[in-house]
Amino acid sequence: MNETHVTVVGNVATRVEFRTTASGVPLARFRLASTVRRFDPQERVWSDAGTSFYTVWARRGLAENVASSVMVGEPVIVTGQFRIQESARDGQHYVSAELSASSVGHDLSRGTSAFVRVSPARRGLTGNGGSAAGDESLPGVPEPAAGVAEPNVPGQSAGP
Repeated sequence: MNETHVTVVGNVATRVEFRTTASGVPLARFRLASTVRRFDPQERVWSDAGTSFYTVWARRGLAENVASSVMVGEPVIVTGQFRIQESARDGQHYVSAELSASSVGHDLSRGTSAFVRVSPARRGLTGNGGSAAGDESLPGVPEPAAGVAEPNVPGQSAGP
C-alpha cells in the first residue's frame, strides 16, 4: 500500500523521549516545530506566518541515534511517513500530525554538525568504552582519555 512520505524542515520543540518497548524495540519521540516565513515586499521584512507541530516517531537504530544526537532548539530535517491521527478525550476532538521517521538529520544550511558512524558491532557497548572481544575502534574516532567517562548512550548499560 502506498504511504504519504514527506520531508519537514523545522526545529526540535521538545526533548527526545527514549524508551524500549515490551518487545525490546528502541523507540524515540519528539515534537518538531516548522514555521512558515514570508517576505513582505512592501515592508521589506521577513515575518512568521504560522507554525505547524509534528510528533516524530523513530524506531530501532534511528531511535538510538536520535536520542543521542538531537537536542531542543536544533534545526533538523525529517523524512518519513505522514499520518493524521484523530482522537477524542473528555468530550474534546483532537487532531495531530505524526511522522514515522525514516531519516532525521541536522539542517546544515543553519549550522555545522559532526558525524560519527555507528556500526552494528559497536551497538550495545558498555558506557565505559569497553567492547566485545575482537572489536576494533572505528578509524578516525578518538578513544576517550583515561579517567574520562563517556556519556551514556540509550540502549547501553552504565557500567561493566
